[in-house]
Amino acid sequence: MALLLQLRTVSGLRGKADRIAKAAFRGLSFYTRVIENCEDEARFDETFRWPVASSIDGNEILEIQVFNYSKVFTNRLIGTFRMVLQKVVEEGQVEVTDTLIDDNNSAIQTSISIEIRYQALDGTVGAWNDKEFLETPSVHSEGDGRYPLETDSLLSGHRQGLDISPGKSNQQSAERTFRRAGKGVFSAMKLGKTRPSKDDHRKQDEPAVLEAEDLDQKAIRQGGRLEPDTISLASVTAVTTNVSNKRSKPDIKMEPSAGRPMDYQVSITIIEARQLVGLNMDPMVCVEVGEEKKYTSMKESTNCPYYNEYFVFDFHVPPDVMFDKIIKLSVIHSKNLLRSGTLVGSFKMDVGTVYTQPEHQFYHKWAILSDPEDLTAGLKGYLKCDIAVVGKGDNIKTPHKSNETEEEDIEGNLLLPDGVPAERQWARFYVKIYRAEGLPRMNTSIMANVKKAFIGDNKDLVDPYVQVVFAGQKGKTSVQKSSYEPLWNEQIIFTEMFPPLCKRIKVQIRDSDKVNDVAIGTHFIDLRKISNEGDKGFLPTFGPAWVNMYGSTRNYTLMDEHQELNEGLGEGVSFRARLLLSLAVEILDTTNPEINSSTEVQVEQAPSVADNCTGKMEEFFLFGAFLEATMIDRKIGDKPINFEVTIGNYGNQIDGMTKPILQRKKEGRNGDEEESELLQNSSEDEGDEDGELVSVSSSQPVKPLVTDRNYFHLPYFEKKPCIYIKSWWQDQRRRLYNANIMDKIADKLEEGLNDVQEMIKTEKPHPERRLRGVLEELSSGCLRFVTLADKDQHHSSHTRLDRERLKSCMRELENMGQQATTLRSQVKKNTMKDKLKLVQNFLQKLRFLVDEPQHTIPDVFIWMMSNNKRIAYARIPSKDILYSIVDEEMGKDCAKVKTVFLKLPGKRGFGPAGWTVQAKMEIYLWLGLSKQRKDFLSGLPCGFEEKKTARGQNLPSFPPISLLYTKKQVFQLRAHMYQARSLFAADSSGLSDPFARVFFISQSQCTEVLNETLCPTWDQLLVFDNVELYGEVHEMRDDPPIIVIEIYDQDTVGRADFMGRTFAKPVVKMSDEHYCPPRFPPQLEYYQIYRGNSTAGDLLAAFELLQIGPGGKSDLPPIDGPTDMDRGPILPVPLGIRPVLSKYRVEILFWGLRDLKRVNLAQVDRPRVDIECAGKGVQSSLIQNYKKNPNFSTLVKWFEVDLPENELLHPPLNIRVVDCRAFGRYTLVGSHAVSSLRKFIYHPPDKKAQQWNMTAKHLNGYLAMTNRAHRSRPTGEIVVNMEPEVPIKKMETMVKLDANSDAVVKVDVSEEEKEKKKKKKKGGEDEGLEEEEVDESMLDWWSKYFASIETMKEQLRQQEAAAAEAEEKEEVDIAEGFKGQVKNKEKSKTPKDDKKKKQPSAPELPEKKKKQKIDELKVFNKELEAEFDNFEDWLHTFNLLRGKIGDNDDNATEEERIVGRFKGSICVYKVPLPDDITKEAGYDPNFGMFQGIPSNDPINVLVRVYVVRATDLHPADINGKADPYIAIKLGKTDIKDKENYISKQLNPVFGKSFDIEATFPMESMLTVAVYDWDLVGTDDLIGETKIDLENRYYSKHRATCGMSQTYSIYGYNTWRDPMKPSQILSKLCKDGKVDGPHFGPGGRVKVANRVFTGPTEIEDENGQKKQTDEHLALTVLRHWEDIPWAGCKLVPEHVETRPLLNPDKPGIEQGRLEMWVDMFPMDMPAPGPATDISPRKPKKYELRVIVWNTDEVILEDDDYFTGEKSSDIFVRGWLKGQQEDKQDTDVHYHSLTGEGNFNWRYIFPFDYLMAEEKIVISKKESMFSWDETEYKIPARLTLQVWDADHFSADDFLGAIELDLNRFPRGAKTAKQCSLEMVTNEAEMPMISIFKQKRVKGWWPFVARDENDELEVTGKVEAELHLLTEEEAEKSPAGLARNEPDPLEKPNRPDTAFLWFLNPLKSIRYLICTRYKWLIIKILLALLLLIMVALFLYSMPGYMVKKLLGA
Repeated sequence: MALLLQLRTVSGLRGKADRIAKAAFRGLSFYTRVIENCEDEARFDETFRWPVASSIDGNEILEIQVFNYSKVFTNRLIGTFRMVLQKVVEEGQVEVTDTLIDDNNSAIQTSISIEIRYQALDGTVGAWNDKEFLETPSVHSEGDGRYPLETDSLLSGHRQGLDISPGKSNQQSAERTFRRAGKGVFSAMKLGKTRPSKDDHRKQDEPAVLEAEDLDQKAIRQGGRLEPDTISLASVTAVTTNVSNKRSKPDIKMEPSAGRPMDYQVSITIIEARQLVGLNMDPMVCVEVGEEKKYTSMKESTNCPYYNEYFVFDFHVPPDVMFDKIIKLSVIHSKNLLRSGTLVGSFKMDVGTVYTQPEHQFYHKWAILSDPEDLTAGLKGYLKCDIAVVGKGDNIKTPHKSNETEEEDIEGNLLLPDGVPAERQWARFYVKIYRAEGLPRMNTSIMANVKKAFIGDNKDLVDPYVQVVFAGQKGKTSVQKSSYEPLWNEQIIFTEMFPPLCKRIKVQIRDSDKVNDVAIGTHFIDLRKISNEGDKGFLPTFGPAWVNMYGSTRNYTLMDEHQELNEGLGEGVSFRARLLLSLAVEILDTTNPEINSSTEVQVEQAPSVADNCTGKMEEFFLFGAFLEATMIDRKIGDKPINFEVTIGNYGNQIDGMTKPILQRKKEGRNGDEEESELLQNSSEDEGDEDGELVSVSSSQPVKPLVTDRNYFHLPYFEKKPCIYIKSWWQDQRRRLYNANIMDKIADKLEEGLNDVQEMIKTEKPHPERRLRGVLEELSSGCLRFVTLADKDQHHSSHTRLDRERLKSCMRELENMGQQATTLRSQVKKNTMKDKLKLVQNFLQKLRFLVDEPQHTIPDVFIWMMSNNKRIAYARIPSKDILYSIVDEEMGKDCAKVKTVFLKLPGKRGFGPAGWTVQAKMEIYLWLGLSKQRKDFLSGLPCGFEEKKTARGQNLPSFPPISLLYTKKQVFQLRAHMYQARSLFAADSSGLSDPFARVFFISQSQCTEVLNETLCPTWDQLLVFDNVELYGEVHEMRDDPPIIVIEIYDQDTVGRADFMGRTFAKPVVKMSDEHYCPPRFPPQLEYYQIYRGNSTAGDLLAAFELLQIGPGGKSDLPPIDGPTDMDRGPILPVPLGIRPVLSKYRVEILFWGLRDLKRVNLAQVDRPRVDIECAGKGVQSSLIQNYKKNPNFSTLVKWFEVDLPENELLHPPLNIRVVDCRAFGRYTLVGSHAVSSLRKFIYHPPDKKAQQWNMTAKHLNGYLAMTNRAHRSRPTGEIVVNMEPEVPIKKMETMVKLDANSDAVVKVDVSEEEKEKKKKKKKGGEDEGLEEEEVDESMLDWWSKYFASIETMKEQLRQQEAAAAEAEEKEEVDIAEGFKGQVKNKEKSKTPKDDKKKKQPSAPELPEKKKKQKIDELKVFNKELEAEFDNFEDWLHTFNLLRGKIGDNDDNATEEERIVGRFKGSICVYKVPLPDDITKEAGYDPNFGMFQGIPSNDPINVLVRVYVVRATDLHPADINGKADPYIAIKLGKTDIKDKENYISKQLNPVFGKSFDIEATFPMESMLTVAVYDWDLVGTDDLIGETKIDLENRYYSKHRATCGMSQTYSIYGYNTWRDPMKPSQILSKLCKDGKVDGPHFGPGGRVKVANRVFTGPTEIEDENGQKKQTDEHLALTVLRHWEDIPWAGCKLVPEHVETRPLLNPDKPGIEQGRLEMWVDMFPMDMPAPGPATDISPRKPKKYELRVIVWNTDEVILEDDDYFTGEKSSDIFVRGWLKGQQEDKQDTDVHYHSLTGEGNFNWRYIFPFDYLMAEEKIVISKKESMFSWDETEYKIPARLTLQVWDADHFSADDFLGAIELDLNRFPRGAKTAKQCSLEMVTNEAEMPMISIFKQKRVKGWWPFVARDENDELEVTGKVEAELHLLTEEEAEKSPAGLARNEPDPLEKPNRPDTAFLWFLNPLKSIRYLICTRYKWLIIKILLALLLLIMVALFLYSMPGYMVKKLLGA
């Protein structure tokens, strides 16, 4: 369905000008080419085609505008022609000549002549007659038609894919057309995306159908009145875009990464469990990952055990296997050595779910436990845990560990991914397995084959069954003996919580065998793809549909090396089978009593499905033509080679007989084995009797020819072999069509995003405009999808999933289209980055939607066979080559020439083997219904004749068996190979000897080899002469073949090593075009080089393909190289293409070398550094003795060099270190390539810029000397007031401080004051808690530390909240389409903005706890280096590398290749510098740009290392714990703190400081390691961290000793630095040449032009006040970054958190260490003693609990005699963690009312850490433990009420657990005491025993009833009294009721002792009242029994007497 317009001429034009016309219809415009210098008539003769999806309405309008074209200015409109299409719709074809109208709608004399055609859509394909369908386009002769060059370009297809949306303005559509021209400049491939051709109803003489794309590039590039959004990047910079439509984009990444094993670590912390169901249990937790199990310790008699145990599981498996592993947490009750324990409840989730979480982890979340055995039961408790999954190189940011005190909201922190409801229900998953077909032979037994050969026993050699694995459970169907097409009709039922936390169901067909079963094929059903959780979503549903399984090749071998592929690991290399299955989910109603509550997997019969349920069987036709086969690996080059193409089992030579049963009668043979042999031998096309065509699935074997010494090629020159296969599949093309439409939208989006990122990367102007264009394109694509898919809604053979998926895809895309439109309006320069992220989410979502879970036609495999052995393959998804009459639905490679690289199958393709191309093929494929076959040749390059077989001539329908090309063009290819950078290190020296090999068609050439470099500048032109291309000229121009460039490393022996590969497209010049701008000469461009899946550098090159015309080579443009270079036969890159150079000076600062390793076992003694850049260079001075002093004597040297003006083209700078040995020999130690010099380029400041703007910051620290030139003293002063003012909101008021402004800025720094005020305000309402004035003497360093952590967490919380809020707002904005939203974001960022984040501001939220006023430090939850840019402000560290990069990604990390470090810096600038810089006072010409650098002589330093604590250490012992201690190494000093190891701790608090004396530069690398102490054997390293002290020492950020917040001379916050703040300030001012400091009266100080104010008094420990300037000076230092010229942020007093790494497990964190380092030079006054940070000792307390009374205790016992309810009550109590010290009261016997009187005292002594709110217990873990382990557990008191029994075990009645820090206040009376106190804690007044000291009241005992509901089982009146150890000694008290301070005996009623006092009375009561009748009945029965017995006894005697007559 299409509208065609042929625009012929425009006549009656005035003047002489360039003309261009634009035709628009339904918002989609096309431009014609530019007709240059035309006068009165412009002959366009161009045809445009609009594919239309909905029928054209008679009143729609077509508009044509004619312009005068201008390269520079906008085009001027001459006139417009509009036409209503009514007549066209009626007649189908109209020719019109008419005048144009101008802007005022008046006619002008210019007239236009056009012809319009409209092809309406009949809805079906069958409407055409057969003849037209199968007719083959006959080959036109040259002179046929008016356009000799464009004979067959009818066949050129249309790229105008998804852009037709009615009513878009012309201007937008123009943008869209234009945008099509551009592709990413640096994009990995310069090959355009393709659009399928679709031109169904062609007439022979119809003129060429051109398109916007085929326009001359320059018309596009400078075209029209386009706003710059429209022009894509590449159209401005690169001309290598692909404008064609006959080629597809090849995939550049070669290696399959799927099946390769990787390192993973799963770490799980089990913290505690709550609300476990059951009475008085002893729970333990079993943690299971995959097959591995680990257990926590057992906690006795508690329902809420606290564990805090950490488990780590290490795996080395492929990602697929890893993510399917199940993590199972189960709580088990009373397990011991003898019994396995009973399961309380369990929780399951797969590893993939954890890995997809943000940061790959769940932190402090509660898992809901449920019992899989009992579906009707509710939840069984909660388990709090952390779960993290780390792959290699993943960084996990653990939230900062500190004391978790806030009461948890369990419901709000469940261990579930977002979007999963908390209340999960049980569901049944029904997997129905119907049947399979196409199974391969699997039988190994030789006998079976022999039998088959002799007797003809024709049994199928496979016994299949299906195994389904889901959520850790397996189900199997029955085995169908000997069947290739087994029928099961069985269903496997799983019962699992819904939604399940396991993503995939694994369905596997297996072959049952006596020895071992093997997998035939595996398929994974991804639940996310077959369900939708939205409110309009649907439960998982699938099929009935076929799934295709792929795996190893089908020829059976005993040991199949690719067996793993059948298990679903890696990409399958051949079709294995297809399986018909369906899946349904039913949510269970667990209240229903009939329900079967078992969760075992069940297998039962299922009804079979109708044959046609999966769609109607259709005959499909696959056609392929091999146009080129080159780059064939030389190993297989000597044997004949042929190619086999298969689709499913069709075309397969092993089992060719699998043809659908339904059709078997109609067709002839499908080519079984003998026949395919026949076909290979005779090229004749076999026809069957009824004229059916037989498939030809493999090409003829051909011997390859030599290309060069690495590769061969097949001689497919003018004759191209073809294959065709007929196959039968259910017709479910719709599924693939929808996927294709989305795929194309996604491709376009991805391409646009690559463009945008490239523009950002290369700093091209206006990337935001390009992004707007991308969004515009996306929204129109989405709308187009919705209209196309809408037709599809009511299709008969749809499954439920089809319908639901279609609905949800339409919803998603409609939504996405709207969001894209909204986003487009919001994209501004400053919102660009955020929006880009959002758009990337769109891309991911699209890619997710594209993947169709219900398969249809299997993928196509192309195998290269050498001598009938399978060598290499390519796999092409069938959807990509599927034909449709609607353009958008067509597969992206259908009827296209696709470049395919064949790869080795399975594991053979891993590593280096997989990187070498086995063969490169140009192949053309077409797959469609046989009845639509008419067009299958339409996309081939034109100019061929078809070769058919002799017999089939009378049948027009026969496909050709080969194509013979009659047209041939000759070209010359010029490859301008300029340079490459960042290549792969292929030699052991760490360098390579690279050369490039360029392949084009069947030719190849090499550049010269450049030795020992990773950044070769070849500067070489390779000329390929006489390149012959077959096909039409114009197609070559738009669509040249691709060029493959491979980079190799030359080795002296053996073959060259492969280093990487990239592709390019040449710019083509036809013989009749001029060699002139804008297309020629081509520009150099960067091409990304790939090695396997990873990038391996960039190539800078340009390629042009020039047609050799009739005049021979003389017509080609001359090659004019630079004249000054004579390189013999090697041609340099010509002028005009090589970059323009300027003179630059490169200055190098040589500081020193560090950590050089041995070279060939010899130590490095006299090293030197050689610097080289673009052929020039400089050498450092020689270090005479590396051991004595590794620094250089001469600091700065320079050299001059010519570099390109364009900074992006700058060559890398190479740093090489050599060791000079005796006799003038030297060896390479290591090298480093600085790939980008950009950050080292210095631009002199602008004269006009007199402002102090941020230059100093940007200078990357050339010590900010740059601006000293303009140090005019500004007039104004800026006053920065530091007095505590009214609390302003921090930093908001900072004005932008210009050097000349007069603003007085007040910064409120003293947060403490602010906080105090806040507290005073709050104090009023806070339940009258008085303000705690801090007792200074009580505070220590830890108080400061914990306060700081609180602040840090508060800030994180605020940031998260703010981020979440912003995100919500963002989403709302997008959803509702706000426009004004951007305004608030555009506040200019002052230099201050960042500071807001960094200063620990007083938390704005009202705090729960009172916060004391404590000075804080800064806790960085990362390394200090990360915060301060590695301290490379002027001294940079370059790692020196040596050795090859390992081949597989796993082993050789960069770490292992580092052989040392070079310290220094670089400065690059254009040569004549402005004078004022060099003339400045104090300028030392020896130092060039590096003024004011300290001397690098050795210096002695005192290093003080403080280690605070470690968290999350990796367990090192079998028991899952470690015994860590610290080891420190610096130079020769090695400290091992072995005797102070901490037993069995993974979160040890060390609290130690170490002093070490060191000499820089020799000893500057500090290593702090944590080791695990072992009683026997050596100690194991857990992890270590390394700190470069030298960079810290010399940094301007002053990292020697952190600045504290306030200055004090005594107490916990004593100033640590030997220099006082005022001295530091003076020194900084002097070094930075800053005027100041000038201290004035009234607490003012002036530095540069800033005035600071602040307090001036200080008091010493005796309370004496003294005047001091220190506070002022400190204020300035804390704001030093605001000082002009010299300012930078100074390091505050801090604690840094450093990851611990272990070299054996590279890249995976083994824990974290909190520490900091102070350094003091030894020539300065000595510092004071080290701050004491030793861990706080727990304080000893005694808790006295008096149990006074109980009430309403449930009565458990029935009386033996009276049946009365009573209980024998006693109360048990203990502190958590001290169960063994539990204490019991005496028993109150026979309580009839539940009242008990005890007056009983418990005494619990314990050690308590106030700061962490934990009790500390030290005890041996078991009798075998060597030493005591310290545990920290929350302070919780447990009271339980029991019923005592004499003989059986006591019965548990109820319990209450009180958290001593936070428990409900006891009720005044028993009446007021209720269940609320336990369940509804949030609303109860809470108290802490540590504050109240003494509390008395009633508390409820609770337990769970049968329905798991909590109920009150009693009440207790108790009194809690807390005393410190000293107080307890002063007023002792006795246990129970003993002395001292005894309690009186309880007054218990005498009923308790009734039994002992009055037995007779009780008996009478019993007999007379209750049991009277019962006793009488018993007596009567006894009498009866006695009589019967006597009778039986005496009977025989009497009988005898009677008989004998005695």
